[in-house]
Amino acid sequence: MYQQTIAQLALGLRQGTFTSVELTQAYLTRIKQHSELNSFITVTEEQALQAAKAADLRLAQGNAEPLTGIPLAQKDIFCTLGVKTSCGSKILDNFIAPYNATVVEKFNAAGAVMLGKLNMDEFAMGSSNETSFYGAVKNPWDLNCVPGGSSGGSAAAVAAHLVAGATGTDTGGSIRQPAALCGITGLKPTYGRVSRYGMIAYASSLDQGGPMTRTAEDAAIMLQVMAGFDPKDSTSSDQAVPDYSASLNAPLQGLKIGLPKEFFTADLDSEIAATLAAAIDEYRKMGAEIKEISMPNLNMAIPAYYIIAPAEASANLSRFDGVRFGYRCSNPVDLTDLYTRSRGEAFGNEVKRRILIGTYALSAGYYDAYYLKAQKIRRLISEDFKNALAEVDVIMGPVTPSTAFAIGEKSNDPIQMYLSDIYTIAINLAGVPAMSIPAGLVNNKPVGLQIIGNYFAEAKLLNVAHQFQQVTPWHQHSPKGFE
Repeated sequence: MYQQTIAQLALGLRQGTFTSVELTQAYLTRIKQHSELNSFITVTEEQALQAAKAADLRLAQGNAEPLTGIPLAQKDIFCTLGVKTSCGSKILDNFIAPYNATVVEKFNAAGAVMLGKLNMDEFAMGSSNETSFYGAVKNPWDLNCVPGGSSGGSAAAVAAHLVAGATGTDTGGSIRQPAALCGITGLKPTYGRVSRYGMIAYASSLDQGGPMTRTAEDAAIMLQVMAGFDPKDSTSSDQAVPDYSASLNAPLQGLKIGLPKEFFTADLDSEIAATLAAAIDEYRKMGAEIKEISMPNLNMAIPAYYIIAPAEASANLSRFDGVRFGYRCSNPVDLTDLYTRSRGEAFGNEVKRRILIGTYALSAGYYDAYYLKAQKIRRLISEDFKNALAEVDVIMGPVTPSTAFAIGEKSNDPIQMYLSDIYTIAINLAGVPAMSIPAGLVNNKPVGLQIIGNYFAEAKLLNVAHQFQQVTPWHQHSPKGFE
């Protein structure tokens, strides 16, 4: 059962081939069998089985939705009522969320079954899932390699068939990059398309939740539940939500695909470049038109991002002070000592690094020189996307400059780690939607193809991805030992 897609499982549940309880138990057993991946922080077995029983009753009554009875898991950045929500950090290791994030509420209302909370880089800061307080997640394609981050637990769990689908969040590539390294489908929606209420903030103007699945069809099913206006989130868009599954099978004849020359340089691994060229050729066979485009400001995305995101993180993480919730140091002598030791003892090195960078960039005398200038660059990058997407329907390119790298390979070199997101960060700065789909293997490691669209054009992205998956087998491949 666990090898099937969400769409296939939903059909099996409706036809009575198996029950949600049977399906949930199968996944729970598999999670226990593959604890070596370290993809889960918390497994909610009792809660999951209760939800599965409720789903079976709903199915029997004939009022089920597409996700009713489907076992999913939440990245541990989404607040879940009565369940630990740690954000991969020691500072929240004892935090039991008193409410549900809007995304969690929506999945509950749809009848989905939550299997647990997935491991992640601490406060979503990382590109390898090595900064988690709970230890590194392993890539099921190679247990010596990283799964990518920050949604590495989600990507590894989906790739290894421990869950049918999972949520992720993407601030600078944290859905797409692990999706690429683990050979699954990951979608970062338009900023504002999915509510951020109850999603613990890293960088508020960049963070966006999205689905991580085996296929584009499954991503459409999950996004249908996740998307929509939320009055609790001031950045949420009230634009109508289309039927994401309705246009999956639309033909691609005449589709205009733009290839930014700034993406296809000598910095891109030659074997990845060849794999992507073969993938793009499949689109040409389906009737798409391929056009080289230029987006001259993309090279400024990394420095701009690493001013803006840490600045927002510095403000957002100031609430974790040892006073109201979370970790508190023992026997503080005064308030300053409480703040200093609680934060110093409980935050990891990468989080401290970004808080310091952000605080410095926002400080008097440096705000104009760094933060304001980075925001101006952000506007230029947004204009690049606006101009490019006036010429073409979608933009394609790499997701990562290399395949999954070894655990520990970049952990002592922050700059090299930051460059892992060189092809994804600009999309977050612009706020447009993008996704990663499996496009091939290099040395038996997955390669992702990035598809970028215009604002609120998720349906087009899903259509373009789905059509590729109808003529290629890469999304059907499973890592050895996890078939």
